[in-house]
Amino acid sequence: MTALRKDIVSSVLGIVVLTLLVGILYPLVVTGVSQVAFPGNANGQKVYVNGRLVGSRIIGQPFATPVIGKNGKPVEKGGEVVTEPVRRYFQTRPSATEGGPYNAAATAFSNRGPNSKITEEADAENLKSYLELEKPYDTTLTAAEVPVDAVNTSGSNLDPQISRTNAHIQAHRVAAVRKLPLATVDGLVDRYTSGRGLDFVGEPAVNVLRLNLALDRLSEGTA
Repeated sequence: MTALRKDIVSSVLGIVVLTLLVGILYPLVVTGVSQVAFPGNANGQKVYVNGRLVGSRIIGQPFATPVIGKNGKPVEKGGEVVTEPVRRYFQTRPSATEGGPYNAAATAFSNRGPNSKITEEADAENLKSYLELEKPYDTTLTAAEVPVDAVNTSGSNLDPQISRTNAHIQAHRVAAVRKLPLATVDGLVDRYTSGRGLDFVGEPAVNVLRLNLALDRLSEGTA
């Protein structure tokens, strides 16, 4: 009994000590260091405009508005509100998170293979929607020219960036709707294009939120 009691006491003490060290002290130290050394990254790289939170540089968001039905209420389909793109803004890549696109509380990857019928149907619908949105402003655009990120979702479904090719295609629409020279919008796309990670990882990409905010500043004459 004495040996058993000793083992129990040792186990309890071990749990308490490890909980204090690993569960409380270590997180507090890491959080404190990150808040001092990297406050922006530690807090999710939040973006504010005139003191108002408008998003995050590392989490994508839809630039869309609800479709309003004849009853004056948002249209719903499958329990989700139906939306349509705001044409004056660049659009993020497709997102299929539960509860609506770019739901950060439901980030997940489908794990469906490239031969999945569901994936094939979703890609076809995304391609159709992309062409319907962009082709009126670039009549030479063909399905073969549409970049893959305009059709596929990202692994997290929360990617905040699009490819440079995707952005330059959308620039035709944005320039026409905002009544800006195409060269001006293309210039903004180039300005907000980041290079490859460590100069060899991934591809150059455009942060959609930062680009759209720059467009708003330009339209307001504050760029």
